[in-house]
Amino acid sequence: MHTDSATNETLLLEQKAIRLRIDSIRATTAAGSGHPTSCASAAEIMAVLLFSVMRYDPADPRNLANDKFVLSKGHAAPILYAAWAEAGTFGLDRLLTLRRLDSDFEGHPTPRLPFVDVATGSLGQGLSAALGMAFAARSGQRMYVLLGDGESAEGSVWEAAEIASARKVGNLCATIDINRLGQSQPTLLQHDMETYRRRWEAFGWQALIVDGHDIPALLEAYQQADRVTDRPSVVLARTIKGKGMLEIEDKEGWHGMAMKPDFADKIVAVLEQQLKKNPALTWHPKLPQRVTQQVKNQAKHVLSDPPPYKPGDKDVATRRAFGDALAAVGKTDPRLVVLDGDVKNSTYTEEFQKAFPDRFFECFIAEQNMVGTAIGLAAQGKIPFASTFGSFVTRAYDFLRMAAIGNANIKLAGTHIGVSIGEDGPSQMGLEDIAMTCAEPNCTVLYPSDATAAWRATELAMQHQGPCYLRLGRPATPVFYSAAESFAIGKCKVLRQSAHDGALIVTGGVTLAEALSAFEQLRGEGILVRVIDLFSIQPIDREELIKASREVGGIVITVEDHYAHGGLGDAVLAALAEDRVSVHKLAVREIPHSGKPHELIDRYGISARHIANLVRNLLRQPSERSRAS
Repeated sequence: MHTDSATNETLLLEQKAIRLRIDSIRATTAAGSGHPTSCASAAEIMAVLLFSVMRYDPADPRNLANDKFVLSKGHAAPILYAAWAEAGTFGLDRLLTLRRLDSDFEGHPTPRLPFVDVATGSLGQGLSAALGMAFAARSGQRMYVLLGDGESAEGSVWEAAEIASARKVGNLCATIDINRLGQSQPTLLQHDMETYRRRWEAFGWQALIVDGHDIPALLEAYQQADRVTDRPSVVLARTIKGKGMLEIEDKEGWHGMAMKPDFADKIVAVLEQQLKKNPALTWHPKLPQRVTQQVKNQAKHVLSDPPPYKPGDKDVATRRAFGDALAAVGKTDPRLVVLDGDVKNSTYTEEFQKAFPDRFFECFIAEQNMVGTAIGLAAQGKIPFASTFGSFVTRAYDFLRMAAIGNANIKLAGTHIGVSIGEDGPSQMGLEDIAMTCAEPNCTVLYPSDATAAWRATELAMQHQGPCYLRLGRPATPVFYSAAESFAIGKCKVLRQSAHDGALIVTGGVTLAEALSAFEQLRGEGILVRVIDLFSIQPIDREELIKASREVGGIVITVEDHYAHGGLGDAVLAALAEDRVSVHKLAVREIPHSGKPHELIDRYGISARHIANLVRNLLRQPSERSRAS
């Protein structure tokens, strides 16, 4: 680079950094809230990345050939918005709508904005998402992520760091904004740059220490990162919180504090004087080498072959059918990718790995990073299925929560749910996963009861746009449905019914066999009941449940291998809340013990014996019915 052009570029980027500070102050002051000091420390970093290093089309932020940027320190959203406004994507005046109800410029970034690929703001998640995006990158495409120094305390950051290094993800570049100050006190390492460097190098990254306000040094660091392709790079930028903001530079007590208008005007005036020292320079974007059209949502695929199961076959575990279905549907849609947390021989995702090794990502025992990586893959147009035991999905719940906020098109499969897993004991029993996943209003939750249903649930999740959770059991269970049986999200299956049913049993998963066994016992005694396999817990088939409950006289029993609170029973109760019904929940109501699956199902009150006894008691003592139990 010639001296004159280098000087002009430095001047241009200095001007951009000043403008980003000004815009961040104005936006947060207008909002009366926000994080202007956290924006100020990152101004030069953002200016260098967005106005020199990255190749992207500001007129087409969703272009899949663009280099991508993830703001992991999502509370610095105003400077992200300011950068895209300075790039010309939208007018500067819209920055003043920050944090308003009628504005998509929210307090933390969400994909409601076209230049935001993943929702951030829960700290420690951005690196995982950027890693997933890097896995799915096009030729020549690079992924950049900006983290705060405080979030480096999150274990998920290091989960992502070790996988990125092990996989030699050379197109991933992280930057740590090391501004020393957290929300309530200084960060753990403050400005101990050498310790930061040793840690990242120990994880196999190229670590580059720079003054985060020195533009030529930042440019050289990113050029060095671009030259190293056999490992990821991290730019460790020593910065000052509140840089350029007069007496509040490097001062505690200003995190998340918007300035009063008179103080903001004072600081802006000083910054504007700095702008006047040099002539205005024009910026031209570096467009990606190959501009592609936005990939539209492809037509929904169907499996080329029907499920290979039929009633009367040998019992098959739903987790096994899930693995087989992934391998089958993978043939029809190249967007499908699979991630697993070192349990692929239990979740049966190894079947997909055998068929499509280049589309399988082993994430090892790091469930947070697994789900975060899935979010990043989805942002790049892939359809990721991430699987582990249902009990360990809880480790990644915050990532699922953020996936829901961003409406990420990820699919989670939790296997080994409930007491029916048997001898491994309560630490391995997923007994709260329905409550957890159904808490997210846009998360589809499917609970297949046999192999055919599990196969179809996998296909449905694949076709559905948005986050999905599949609840899959460990034990082999009978096959109830033929390959011709149709399933749909939001619909249940009525397996047993007559015009003289006296009660309704609603269940799913492993307890469907128990409900059908109870049905046979009761029918032998002349007692008829209706049995519904719920299949879709969220959304729920409210219309069919209301119809069935009315036809049986309002007596409803729910049975589930899940804790009583927030499970299938509560979903049914909520669906029937406006009807005059009596809902009685059979569920696991204490911390369970190790034992044989059949022993545990009976011990914790969800076996055929308990179902039949409850029906007998309810039909014998109608005056004792309660609203819910």
